[in-house]
Amino acid sequence: MSDVAIRIAGLGKRYRLGRRERYRSLRDSLARAVRAPLRLMSRARPECGETAGTFWALKDVAFEVRHGEVVGIIGRNGAGKSTLLKILSRITEPTTGQVELYGRVGSLLEVGTGFHPELTGRENIFLNGAVLGMTRAEIARKFDEIVAFAEVEEFLDTPVKHYSTGMYMRLAFAVAAHLEPEILVVDEVLAVGDAAFQKKCLGKMGEVARGGRTVLFVSHNMGAVANLCSAGVYLERGQVKIRGDVQSAIDAYNASWAAADPATGRPAHMLYDRPDNAGATDFGITRVEVLSHDRRPKPVVCTGEAVVLRFHFHCRRPLQSGAVAFEVSPRNGPQLWHLATEPDGAFPLAFRPGDQIVDCEIDPLPLAAGEFVLGAGLAIPSLQWLWYEPELAPLTVLPADYYGSGWAPAVPRSLVVVNHTWVTPS
Repeated sequence: MSDVAIRIAGLGKRYRLGRRERYRSLRDSLARAVRAPLRLMSRARPECGETAGTFWALKDVAFEVRHGEVVGIIGRNGAGKSTLLKILSRITEPTTGQVELYGRVGSLLEVGTGFHPELTGRENIFLNGAVLGMTRAEIARKFDEIVAFAEVEEFLDTPVKHYSTGMYMRLAFAVAAHLEPEILVVDEVLAVGDAAFQKKCLGKMGEVARGGRTVLFVSHNMGAVANLCSAGVYLERGQVKIRGDVQSAIDAYNASWAAADPATGRPAHMLYDRPDNAGATDFGITRVEVLSHDRRPKPVVCTGEAVVLRFHFHCRRPLQSGAVAFEVSPRNGPQLWHLATEPDGAFPLAFRPGDQIVDCEIDPLPLAAGEFVLGAGLAIPSLQWLWYEPELAPLTVLPADYYGSGWAPAVPRSLVVVNHTWVTPS
C-alpha cells in the first residue's frame, strides 16, 4: 500500500472576474457525476488564448503529502492557500489538473459554518457535527469532551444567538476539532479568539498531529507553523515555490516581505546605499547591510534571531581615534537603543583614508515585530559628531516565536522582548 495520502498534479483554478460561480444543487451534482464520472476531480486544460477578465488563483500546482505528515501551507494574502484547501475539501472544483485523496477528509475552513442562531448550543453540536461529516453516534460519544473543551456548560441549553463572539467561536472550534478523519485540512482557525483560547486550539492541533493523522495547516502565524509542522509548502501567486522542510518554506515567506528597490533591483530591506554621504563631509556612511550571523545577505530579520548590521564608511582623511554608534527607534517614536563602540569611554577605532567596514553583531535580536529606523554616526573623543544621520535606513522586523510558546510576542503590546524567568518562592 502506498504511503501517499494526497497527490496533486497540474492543479489550477481560474476565476472569471466580476462573475460568481453558479450554485449547483446536490441533484445537479449527482446528475453531472452520472453523466461524466471521470470529470469529478479532473478538468481538461483550457485552449490557448485565455479570454480577458480571468484570474488564476492556482496554476500548475503539484506535490505529494505522505500519510502522517503535517504540512504547513504558507504564503502572503492572495497566494492561493485557501483556494487550494477548498479544492481538497471538495467545496470548489478545479479548472485544470487532478487531486487524489487516500482517506477520509475533514475540514476546518470556516469555523461556525452550519450553526443555527435559534438553536441551543446542545442542538448545534449535533447539527454542526453532522454538517462536518460526523455520525450521530460519534457526536454522542464525544459530546462531553466537546462541551468541556468549549467551556460553555452553563449555557448549553441557551440559543447561540445569545452567545458572545468568544463563546460562539469556542463551541464551533470544539465541534470541528473533534473530527477523526485520516486527512485534516485547517485554514486560519487559530486566528480567532483571545490568546488563551488560541493557545488551547494550538494544543488541540498538536494532539491531532501527534496522533499520526495527515494535516495540512494554513496560517500566517510562523511560530505555530514551525512548532506544529514538519514540512512546508510556500505558495506565491498561485504557484508552488518551495516544497520541503518547514524552515525553508518559512524563510521563503519571510523573504517575500523584502520588496525590491525599482532602481537597484535589490531587496529594499537588505542593502541601503547612501553615496551622497561620502561627498558631504570628510567622513560618512555610504552603505548599510543586514546580514545573517554567518555574514550572508538577510532580506528581512525576525524577532530573536542573530543578525549583523554592517556599516560601510568612507574617509577622505585618516582618523586616529574614533567611535561608531547607531540607534534604533520605532517610526515616529522615542529612541530604544544607543549602541556604540565606546561604552567604556574609549575610542578604539582608527580609520585610514578610503573605504572602511564596521560590523555590529546582535544575538538575539530583542525587537518585537514592527517598523523601526536606524540612525548612525561617527564621533571623536570630545563626543563631537564628525558625521551623524538620525534616520539612515528602515529596519523591518517580522514576528517569531521568541519565548518558545508557539506564538509571537503580542504587537503592539511591546516594542522589545526580554529573556526572563518566573520563579515562585517556596
